Amino acid sequence: MAIVYLSLGSNQGDRIGYVQQATSLLNLTENITVIRTSAFYETEPWNMTTDKWFVNAVIEIKTSLSPEDLLDACQRIEKQLGRTPKETAGYADRTIDIDILFYNKEIISDDKLIIPHKYLHLRAFTLVPLLELIPDFEHPVLHKTISELHNDLENPEMVFLYGTRVDI
Repeated sequence: MAIVYLSLGSNQGDRIGYVQQATSLLNLTENITVIRTSAFYETEPWNMTTDKWFVNAVIEIKTSLSPEDLLDACQRIEKQLGRTPKETAGYADRTIDIDILFYNKEIISDDKLIIPHKYLHLRAFTLVPLLELIPDFEHPVLHKTISELHNDLENPEMVFLYGTRVDI
């Protein structure tokens, strides 16, 4: 079984509800068990032009799915929760976004999937929730802990605690 960390985010509609629904649907997916979740955070949009702030969280799961099959499961849930394909290049508002941050300590880079996520070390909205769950985990490519990566951020204050941890 692999231990995997997923980033969940929403900036449309019932943002908290979409993150909670995605977590529940992942937990109901065969061969996926949600172990724990971070608190929910409200965050400024990163590298996109929108005034709609996100609600983000990170969840820890265990799974026997391959990284590719896990990606497919995440994309099915995104579609089920109303995520539509991008019409233009770049980032767009979304009901839910599910990204694979880490899959054990595997390093994968192909046309469909990059693990560890290529931008996680630049994003407070992924690093702050990861600090709750795995502060001493070492990034398998950058060879720095989550705490060290967070300390390297230019704007670590861009993330605001939205609430308390939500049990599913």
